[in-house]
Amino acid sequence: MSLACGIDVGGTKIAGGVVDEDGTILEELRVESPATNADAIEEAIAGLVTELRSRHEIETVGVGAAGYVDKARAVVLFAPNVAWRNEDLKAELEKRCDLPVVIENDANAAAWGEFAFGAAHDAEDLLAVTVGTGVGGGLVLDGELYRGANGVGAEIGHMRVVPNGILCGCGKHGCFEQYASGTALVREARALALSGAQIAQGMLQRAGGELGKITGPLITEAAQAGDQGAIQQLAELGRWLGEGIASLTEILDPEVVVIGGGVSEADELLLGPTREAFSGQLVGRGFRPIPEIRRATLGNRAGLIGAADLSRR
Repeated sequence: MSLACGIDVGGTKIAGGVVDEDGTILEELRVESPATNADAIEEAIAGLVTELRSRHEIETVGVGAAGYVDKARAVVLFAPNVAWRNEDLKAELEKRCDLPVVIENDANAAAWGEFAFGAAHDAEDLLAVTVGTGVGGGLVLDGELYRGANGVGAEIGHMRVVPNGILCGCGKHGCFEQYASGTALVREARALALSGAQIAQGMLQRAGGELGKITGPLITEAAQAGDQGAIQQLAELGRWLGEGIASLTEILDPEVVVIGGGVSEADELLLGPTREAFSGQLVGRGFRPIPEIRRATLGNRAGLIGAADLSRR
């Protein structure tokens, strides 16, 4: 059976794993990510591959990187949280590892992982939406990963949903991820608590009275325990998410929408309001098939699994 090494490069951690043809991880390692030093990152990736290769017959390497990757799946054009600018990462890693390497955007890799082995394994068309610090996207159309003319398609987090809205880290105002991300969830929950609203007091008490300790996981835990303020915040996030997905569906007409990322841990507390807002905004509902919205099943290993599988293709 062919084995591939999948690498998921994050701002704080680099994960590497040996993945078989069924999408099963046979061994996984993690190291700290020296995010400000491109050469050190490449050395860390090569070190992971070398160690895993000493125990497994790895044939290819797939790397998921948070940034814009060119059409040839070789050059990282720009990475917001890692020190890569027009970096020919494929060439550098092939030189260090002496194995064929494929570079892919991390959200694309995660989308492929869910399509090939996860929540959308029975579909031919997929829109993947990752809801974490920001909002990421990936598309599989007619069984093929869609990357756009230049390799940088499906950056759905930066479609504008509110003209002159909240300033985004990308420099624009009103981006989708400023309203439908974990960052937005925390921002709005803290603002509600700061206003003195009674409905937010449960979250604030859980945080020991400190606004800065109201986090995404805390909000999810509070909501799962029945806290109405936390439930309300997740419902509002779901509304934004559902309306954005409805707009994307008008353009893409996916068979399945898969929602992943850290905030998806809230499960139906997020997905229920998302589905309601989605169906309410979709044009022609009642006269057209409505895409099913599912929660991702591979968790934070989707990118690693997807990158490994893409390297075989």
